[in-house]
Amino acid sequence: MSPISLIQLPKSPQTELKLLPREEYGFTKNHDPMRIYFWPLVGKLFRRRVEYCLDQCQGGEKILEVGFGSGATFLALNEKYKHIYGIDLDTDVEAVENLYERYHINHNLKIGNLIDLPYEENTFDTVLLISILEHVKPIDLQQAMGEIKRVLKVGGQMVYGVPIERPLMRIGFWFLGYDIRKHHFSTENQVRTEAEKYFNNGHILRMPLFHNAFGCSYEIASFY
Repeated sequence: MSPISLIQLPKSPQTELKLLPREEYGFTKNHDPMRIYFWPLVGKLFRRRVEYCLDQCQGGEKILEVGFGSGATFLALNEKYKHIYGIDLDTDVEAVENLYERYHINHNLKIGNLIDLPYEENTFDTVLLISILEHVKPIDLQQAMGEIKRVLKVGGQMVYGVPIERPLMRIGFWFLGYDIRKHHFSTENQVRTEAEKYFNNGHILRMPLFHNAFGCSYEIASFY
């Protein structure tokens, strides 16, 4: 097994998060972070963490995004993959489908659970999870990683992003109206430890909170 390496984060992401006009997302629910992407300053931080995750997606035939929400990544992913699959526990699938059909994006979206993925083995080139795995309880992480590994093609990649919890970050989420203690169950270290049990190699990048002086706030990983 090759060691998991920590690599330097590029100064700027190479992939742009191409958002639709704000009014197009009128179907989103109150807990959907879509509204934050359009805010000044904080919105840039939220967009950049997604863009760094998208940078890691190497392209191919099929990608599965777990927790696709309002489909904010779909325009960018459509430039890298022929087919976009998505699964989410709580979103308006019909509204998202209707929205992106107007943009001729080939998608297949479902309501479902990460720990019991409704797909056959050896299906996807990439499984993408942006700010999802921290919501999985530690007792369920092993099953989640097993399911991701099962549906990936041989040599396929898992790309994920998870927050690095820090006191300043908890305060920031509090100002946004979120008590992360009620929603975040697994740390970045717990997620990485379980990933290393199922994947032979990969790398980690860490994104600072606005500036390096404030420390890192987000961990992005690509495992194979």
